[in-house]
Amino acid sequence: MKALEIKNLKKAYKGKLAVDGVSFSIEKGEFYGFLGPNGAGKTTTIKAITGMATLDGGTITVFGIDVVSDYRNARKKVGLAPQEFNVDIFCPAWKILDYMAGYYGMRKPEREKRIAELLKQFDLEKHKDKQFKELSGGMKRRVMLARAMVNDPELLILDEPTAGVDVELRHELWKHLRELNARGKTILLTSHYLEEVELLCGRIGIINKGKLVAEGTKDEFIKDGTLEEKYLSITQGEGW
Repeated sequence: MKALEIKNLKKAYKGKLAVDGVSFSIEKGEFYGFLGPNGAGKTTTIKAITGMATLDGGTITVFGIDVVSDYRNARKKVGLAPQEFNVDIFCPAWKILDYMAGYYGMRKPEREKRIAELLKQFDLEKHKDKQFKELSGGMKRRVMLARAMVNDPELLILDEPTAGVDVELRHELWKHLRELNARGKTILLTSHYLEEVELLCGRIGIINKGKLVAEGTKDEFIKDGTLEEKYLSITQGEGW
């Protein structure tokens, strides 16, 4: 069974196709890099997977569960760390996690246990009572990642998880992501830091102008040069 399977996905906005017949799949336990210029269709694809955008064509299944006909159960399988900080900035870090746990119907004792585990895992224990707006950029990213992990999802989707983070904290986040993947977590990563994708991902797909234009293993992409060189040759430098 595939962790994620997308077949002929189509999504249009105001009559213009943002995603045009995209198909790809991710195996359980994979670390998959999903690349493309700004406006290529990455975020729209993610929104379709997580139910934030309706489908105009095609199908998406998460561990065999259709994201449209069985949205509730499919959503339980997925954790999303979006690029934007879509949280109440006046809320303390622990409460942000608590709200998300409540969304998944976790009872108070279960929520408290899970939140304590995540605060420890992401080195947030000393910062749990700080308002989100008081946290550094790196700490904010950790909170977003912890929030995505509240329900212990089988598929973790990370949309630019290290954007705006300094080099030291980026390496710390990479360490967390490697550990999660080593424990069997399936991860879909989008990033404009190509060295990040080259370091973390085993397989890569590139979307451009709404179409999947290349897909393969990391080794296939870098056999004749760097991932950046290959990416630019495929997308013709659009968005870069």
